[in-house]
Formats: sequence, C-alpha cells, structure tokens
Amino acid sequence: MGKRTEKQALILVYTGEGKGKTSAAVGQAVRALGAGLQVGFGQFFKRDSQSGEQKILKKLLPEDMFLASGEGFYRDGRDHERHRDKARALVEWAKKKIQAQIDLLVLDEALYALNSGLIVPEELSFLLDAATNSGTHLVLTGRDLPEWLKDRADLVSEIHMLKHHFEQNIPARKGIEF
Repeated sequence: MGKRTEKQALILVYTGEGKGKTSAAVGQAVRALGAGLQVGFGQFFKRDSQSGEQKILKKLLPEDMFLASGEGFYRDGRDHERHRDKARALVEWAKKKIQAQIDLLVLDEALYALNSGLIVPEELSFLLDAATNSGTHLVLTGRDLPEWLKDRADLVSEIHMLKHHFEQNIPARKGIEF
C-alpha cells in the first residue's frame, strides 16, 4: 500500500471487553471539534437523553449532528424488527452525514449492531467505502471486532478489563457508567 496523505480518511476502531470504548470515541470527537472539524455522533441502542455523554455532545454539536436512535439494549432477539428499524434509521442518517462530507463520524456500538444482526456487513461496508471516498474519518466502537473489519481499519485500539467494580457488586454510577 502506498503512502497515505493527510487528507485521506481513516477508519478508527475502539473495541474489547473493557470499559471505555464510548469514552474513547467521545474523546476523539472532542479532539476533532477542538481542531475545528465538523463532527457527527450516532449511537446504536442507546435511547436519547440516557447518558451523560449525550447531554454534553448535544451542547457541543449542532442539533442534526447527534443521533441516539436506540431502543435500549437488545437481548435474545426480542423485538428484532423494532430494533432493526432503529438501526436502519441510524445507517441512513450516517449515509447523509457522509454524503455531506463531514470530517469525522462516530458510530457508537456499531459492532454490537453488526454482531446482533441489526445491521448487516454490507451496510457497514457501504459506510466504510462511502466514508473513505468522501474523506470522512469514521470511528466505530463495540465488542467482538470481525477480522474483515480489523483488516480494513487504520487504527484498532483494544480495551481490556483488568478489574471492574461490578465484580464487587457495586452498582453503576451516574457519570461513570451512564
């Protein structure tokens, strides 16, 4: 592969079993905003106004540049069509942002959506191609990174959990987990 230029889009992935993938993506978005880049941030699964990062991102981003399209966590295939419709809506929103040639687009929990069958590999591949062709850097988060996506990515950071307070029966805390 030849040398890539500063203008070529990157695919960045934050994955692994540890806590902090979304936080890393939020940090990437804040860094890009601080550099004057146009940023979009989409979240699969999470309901709007469910977590602390959503509140701050809504303050930092123009209204149409943030979308939490979720119905909550998806388990056991229940309500598949409703969750699939929400995931499809986020994919369509992402396509529009890429077509508008924004500088950075975050798709939080994209790997969870992919591995749950709520988006299909062809949809994610389309977004990867479109982002690369338009010059939009694409940030993806989630567990269980498939090998084909690892091969396409320019950066993969794997977050490992060494210890978690849940193991000590300490409940989730506002501002820490949500």
